[in-house]
Amino acid sequence: MTNLTSLRAIALFGAGMALLPASAMAQEVTDDTSAAEAPPVDERNVIIVTTQGRRQALADVPVAISAIDSQTLLNSGANDIRQLNQVAPSLLVSSTGSEANGSARIRGIGTVGDNPGLESSVPVFIDGVYRSRSGIGLNELGEIDRIEVQRGPQGTLGGRNSSAGLISIYSKEPEFDFGATGEVTYGNYDFLRLGGSITGPITDNIAARVDGIFVKRDGFYFDPANNTDVNDRDRYFVRGQLLFEPTDSLSVRLIGDYTYRDEKCCAATYVDGSVNPFIGGLNNPSTPITPLSQNGNNIINVLRDLGQDLGAFSQGYGRTISTTPGRSFAGETKDYGISGQIDWDLGGVNLTSITAYREYRSSQGSDTDYGTVDILYRAPSDDAYRQFHTFTQELRLQGEAFGGSLDWLVGGFFSNEKLTVRDNLRFGNQYGRFANCRIISGGGLAGLYSPNSPLCVAPGVGPATLAGATGASGADIVAAFTALDGLSDLGTTNDRYFQDGTNWALFTHNIVHITDRLDLTLGVRYTNDRKELDATFGNDNTVCTTVQGLLLDDLTTSPNATARALAGSLIGLSCQGNSTAELNGVSISDERTEDEWTGTAILSYKATDDLLLYASFARGYKAGGFNLDRSALKSPIFPFGGQAGTQALVGRLQFDPELVDSYELGAKYATGPFSLSASLFRSEFSNFQLNTFNGTVFLVQNINGCTGDLVGGPDSDTDTSSATGSCAPGDVGYGVTTEGVELEAQMVPAADVRVAAGFTYASTKYRSDLVGNASGAPLDAALRKLPGDNLSNAPEIVATGSVTWTPEIGSSGLSGLVYIDGRMTSDINTGSDLFPQKGQDGFALFNARVGVRGPDEKWSIEFWGQNIFDKDYAQVAFNSPFQAGATSAPFVDPQFPGGRQIFSQFLAEPRTYGVTGRFNF
Repeated sequence: MTNLTSLRAIALFGAGMALLPASAMAQEVTDDTSAAEAPPVDERNVIIVTTQGRRQALADVPVAISAIDSQTLLNSGANDIRQLNQVAPSLLVSSTGSEANGSARIRGIGTVGDNPGLESSVPVFIDGVYRSRSGIGLNELGEIDRIEVQRGPQGTLGGRNSSAGLISIYSKEPEFDFGATGEVTYGNYDFLRLGGSITGPITDNIAARVDGIFVKRDGFYFDPANNTDVNDRDRYFVRGQLLFEPTDSLSVRLIGDYTYRDEKCCAATYVDGSVNPFIGGLNNPSTPITPLSQNGNNIINVLRDLGQDLGAFSQGYGRTISTTPGRSFAGETKDYGISGQIDWDLGGVNLTSITAYREYRSSQGSDTDYGTVDILYRAPSDDAYRQFHTFTQELRLQGEAFGGSLDWLVGGFFSNEKLTVRDNLRFGNQYGRFANCRIISGGGLAGLYSPNSPLCVAPGVGPATLAGATGASGADIVAAFTALDGLSDLGTTNDRYFQDGTNWALFTHNIVHITDRLDLTLGVRYTNDRKELDATFGNDNTVCTTVQGLLLDDLTTSPNATARALAGSLIGLSCQGNSTAELNGVSISDERTEDEWTGTAILSYKATDDLLLYASFARGYKAGGFNLDRSALKSPIFPFGGQAGTQALVGRLQFDPELVDSYELGAKYATGPFSLSASLFRSEFSNFQLNTFNGTVFLVQNINGCTGDLVGGPDSDTDTSSATGSCAPGDVGYGVTTEGVELEAQMVPAADVRVAAGFTYASTKYRSDLVGNASGAPLDAALRKLPGDNLSNAPEIVATGSVTWTPEIGSSGLSGLVYIDGRMTSDINTGSDLFPQKGQDGFALFNARVGVRGPDEKWSIEFWGQNIFDKDYAQVAFNSPFQAGATSAPFVDPQFPGGRQIFSQFLAEPRTYGVTGRFNF
């Protein structure tokens, strides 16, 4: 699906801009300061970063990093980390079914899926404090000093889980000079944003700062069934700070913040052929209705006949959603905490201590089938949420030795995270009839299909007729169909998962100045991670146990293949996702402990005063854990065997730690108003943690490669069997690689013009022969498209660029603002299973802002637009839950293994525009 013309355009755009341009992503030196007379680093107009635990100029740090300053954030209108995509080409941030679990990717690597048991490969730190999941960074950020995006594993100083990189956000500190800012923004969709801050001294050595933001906006989707908007905004944020500086050598900074959101999120629409040509006729109803065609997409008929509007399957990028009346996407999020940072110069040794305690709680209802037919839902409830209680402590000592030849740093880190997940996912009121119709509409039973009749079977069809069509025991089959037909509003009453995680580490990071121009950086970190899991299930789905009791003998002993397939379908649909009353009141527990060594080695050479060259190796790590989804325990075909039987299966919830070895060559050139950075990189991931929704359940697998022969043949990892394609343990190696080149540049051709650009080529791929864990177990059949292909949401080519022009207007001190930025992205597949129906063609996004600013920028009025050309695209496409044709042979179309699946998509934001007024003094 790759468009070569668009790829060439992207490449030329990125490479050309990277050789011309400029931004606030690299060193900036004032025009009247020559290199020869440049004052000390802290006094020059440069971006200072703390990537290596020390204050350093960005151009002097031998690490791939993008630093975005406050002015760039103002010009771009960035309010949360999603909008950093426009100025950081190797970064992609997206949100899907829940903003609580938004995903960040760097160089194509990230953690996907809405599963709180998986930690992010790209963690977010705010003011040095680790946030439990990257989705927490989707909140409002308040007044920001800078954001650092570090690329590649940060397993030495970056702390836990940063196997792909990290995002560090630094808010503006209190100041000892009085100041205040205010902002009023109004835009389409009745967007209203009010923001303000005030800072100043309380005493001679205590300063304070308070930031506040209120946001309200209509939703981007319309739900006609419930006459409401979805994906709206209704939130506020407040942060207070105290800065205490009793002496020149001691600084204490206290921060407290609170965020509240009361919003409806996140709706989805169906994918059709105009969005993705690989859909073909999949979403078109077959005719005639009866008898159904074995070559048609009979699931469309089932959905239509039970009330789904067919227009929903052909609306392209329309934003009218299909929802069952009474179902809601309403949710509530609270995020708050306190932190304290101490910086103390002890005379040759600098002490830094960061202590924090945070709580995060998010609940979200959903019409989980994303359609009109009432199949699956979560009701908004105080008893259904995910909650993190997190305590972290970091301590660092940094100083010099041997006459300044060694810049050393040692430290320790401790965290305790208590995670609670409570769930109430239930089958909808039409699920039983829908499930029966799925079975009846497939294969040889299609002639019996009657969706408005009991059991979805035509009137007058008795047990003997049904038995004759299936070769099964008539009485038991009819009883099972009858039980399944009555499966309505049953399922989870209150599943509770409690995970207590403790992580501690010791680390050292040392820079050896071999000569005045040659440095060797050596760092190492030892990490201990321990997690304890306790879970208790609540479930009232007695239909599952009833159908199992009726048909287990047919499933296991019947000589008739059709009878066995039908029994498997009836049991599977009755117990979908391990929803069974047999688990009601059952508790399980488990624990896991792991120890890992990570580190880095960097050789850097200052070839000239303006040119830095470096080569580096880094080893990164992301902790293993538990899949907090009971569907991972086992197949729903057979009973669990009560408390003891369920406990015996608990090991199936575990997944192993993700490890990465990364190699990089880089160069940074910075002189006066021009700078350019380049890096070549390659990273190899073992036990890559992949979370995939297969249309029924969430699968979590550790993806590895096989260097030998797969058992079952070279294509046994791409067939439709989950039992073929194993690998000898000694032949298991890394399963994912990302390699490529990055360019970032800036130029200031005139005092009032600034140009910036970035270009990333990243080949982020799975190896050709894949297995599902470190022991060489076969890859799950749902992942059969992965071998040899790119990862999801991993574009090979991304180019970004921005131009800022701030001309003087007359002699009154007024100035103008003209700003535009763009991001061009090559083709991607947005689904973690890489089904072609989830592909997204390459596209370009542009934002713009024009305005007038008063003398010394004391006030401004700006007109702005985001996605100004109103580009439609999907963030993620996925298998519509349960909306596939029959899943057991011979009730399955061989053209579509696994059934004819319907696909849905989470759309990106449309064009928005408005006006912003600001003042500061």
